[in-house]
Amino acid sequence: MNVAIFAESDQLLQPGLRLPAGAQHIRAATSEGLVTLDPAGQVVPAIAERWIVTDDGLSYIFRLRDSNWAGGDPITAEDVRIQLESALARLEGTSLGLDLSKVVDVRAMTGRVVELRLSAPMPEFLRLLAQPELGFVHEGAGAGPMVASRDEETDIVRLSALPPQERGLPAREDWEEIARPVTVRGLSGQAAVDAFASGEVDLLLNGGIASFPLAQLGPLSRGTVQVDPALGLFGLIFRERDGLLADARNREAISMAIDRTTLIQPFALDGWQDRSWIVPQEMFTRPFYPPERWVNRSMEQRVAEARRRIAAWEQANGEEAEITVGLPEGPGAVLLFRELVRAWRDIGITVRRLPPGQGADLELRDRLARYSSPRWYLNQFNCSLEIGLCSPEADELVRQSLTLRDPEARQVMLAQAHAEMMRAEIFIPLGAPVRWSLVRGAVDAYVANQWGVHPLFPLSQPAT
Repeated sequence: MNVAIFAESDQLLQPGLRLPAGAQHIRAATSEGLVTLDPAGQVVPAIAERWIVTDDGLSYIFRLRDSNWAGGDPITAEDVRIQLESALARLEGTSLGLDLSKVVDVRAMTGRVVELRLSAPMPEFLRLLAQPELGFVHEGAGAGPMVASRDEETDIVRLSALPPQERGLPAREDWEEIARPVTVRGLSGQAAVDAFASGEVDLLLNGGIASFPLAQLGPLSRGTVQVDPALGLFGLIFRERDGLLADARNREAISMAIDRTTLIQPFALDGWQDRSWIVPQEMFTRPFYPPERWVNRSMEQRVAEARRRIAAWEQANGEEAEITVGLPEGPGAVLLFRELVRAWRDIGITVRRLPPGQGADLELRDRLARYSSPRWYLNQFNCSLEIGLCSPEADELVRQSLTLRDPEARQVMLAQAHAEMMRAEIFIPLGAPVRWSLVRGAVDAYVANQWGVHPLFPLSQPAT
């Protein structure tokens, strides 16, 4: 099974805990944690063979399977405690670290039982534990279920599945005959699509908005383009608060001038969900705000109001309004930039494009959600991350919510945090993130899902 991922080839085996998408795939395949995700994105056992959750939702107790580290030593509860506490410490200062803030204690209860205690219930906690950054590594080797080797000449990563008995499962005599190796390479742009079209790879993963037009070109078999119904963030974050962007009302004007219903039309992407709120309304158990922002204004009225605000700023400052936008390379980014230019030209703003990380006023932020909670969205803009404009007031409300055990009170506080964040106009939401793959018909372990998760280990397994 030959796989390509939209990524730089030198990123696939990247160490540490700040992993790009390609490295996340390899880490998940070679370094399981307590739980993992199956092809449909559902939580399934990994190092833990089973678990219970106490009635109050504050304690998760895991029983480990009877398995060993790569060197032959048994995996013990004390090993897992050390691994988890180390990962939690090293994740401080990241958005995933903020997501894990409810963990208050990790205990090794007996030789094979581990308990994690939370400050308040978190229904999606198991999904968070399944993230590849929480996979276990002992003496430089992961806990499986696969082992990786690197072909230095071709930059291909070769993955081989461990025998069942080395993963704490019953032995199977025909294992070597039925388990197939998986090769993974990082490719970019047209080269990735060409490799699929020529038959060099059976599965191409992690396509985004910048590369999506490539999926519709070339001699591809019918039905091979798969688009995930992804959850997450897709929009523009404000990097600067100077000049035109110093006033939150001007930042709102730039956002309200975008017609999100037509933004995606050049991509011919069916089913895309446009958004004007940072946290989608459906993330809350009840609606705290309407499905769309500016519901009492037509698109014409929004453009007229935005134009008025920009003209007033130009008159007061004696200069023309201009902004720069940081976008990645790719034909989809060209289409997106063209639509933004059209929207902002109508309100009197000149737009220039810059590469990401080159000091643009606004920059594309495109992230898949790790779990379905308002808190994930709010954590992406925490001031401690220093990614752009932020709201200390919103951060404080999110922090206070960590100890609230009443779910309704917690929802109300997170809704208040969202309102503070929207009031600060720190982000221009555009819609759901776009994730697409090219899938050969022989690949039966691929399932489009809202997490954009497509694990590599199941590709090595027999269909029956």
